[in-house]
Amino acid sequence: MNDFSDLRGKVAAITGGSGVIGLTLVKGLCSAGVKVIILDLKPERGAVTAAGMAARPDCGMAISFAADVTDRESLLRARDQIREQFGSLDILVNCAGGNKATATTAKEFIAGSEKDLKGTFFDLDIDGFDGVFDLNFKGTVLPTMILAEDMVRKGSGTILNISSMNAYRPLTKIPAYSAAKAAINNFTQWLAVHFAPSGVRVNAIAPGFLLTNQNRFLLTDEQTGEMTPRGKKIISATPMGRYAEPEELVGTMLYLLSETSSFVTGVVIPVDGGFSAYSGV
Repeated sequence: MNDFSDLRGKVAAITGGSGVIGLTLVKGLCSAGVKVIILDLKPERGAVTAAGMAARPDCGMAISFAADVTDRESLLRARDQIREQFGSLDILVNCAGGNKATATTAKEFIAGSEKDLKGTFFDLDIDGFDGVFDLNFKGTVLPTMILAEDMVRKGSGTILNISSMNAYRPLTKIPAYSAAKAAINNFTQWLAVHFAPSGVRVNAIAPGFLLTNQNRFLLTDEQTGEMTPRGKKIISATPMGRYAEPEELVGTMLYLLSETSSFVTGVVIPVDGGFSAYSGV
């Protein structure tokens, strides 16, 4: 059994490291002996996350730098800090992302006879749409553009992007998030080919459904805590019959980052309880 010992001492930066998924991945990196740099939009939140990780007996090192994944100058400042303290990265995990209510339609469908288009595609807030698309797609492209340059120059490194089930089959109500995650898959494959001769590998994980701060309003009733009809649909379409636990992403992450997968690049691995394989019958 591989213990991923080749990761010990590597330097990794992770965006979105204080979120539900990101924090779990940070814990997984720490437990593998990776030196973890948490890049967070909110410096105080990142510092709290890093301090919590550094206090763990299985964590070698965790620190945080402020960074906005959609802002070039902010990322350049973070890159300079990384260079000053570590030289260069070995690993980049692009985990920043999420959805917003302003980029979500209230209705799943427009009935053929429907006159009132409120709550449909035509009622979407375009600024909200842009914000979600930029956070998820530009917020992966731009950190890679700024932080992976040193990996290419030294001829080694691994990049892990976070995709979604929405990249395979767009879910109703969330067009911006679905489009952005489909773009992540395409970008992962394109960049893997572009970087392959340089020795830098690029892959992605497509998590199944789990409860996060961004989707909780769609999947659970705020008043009762029970699953919404949408949440019930998701569970019925997941052969394993439950939501994923964030910890179930860690093994796939470590595999893709380690030398165990040294000839693997350009893949997107679903960790979804069978959702993407199930036809419904």
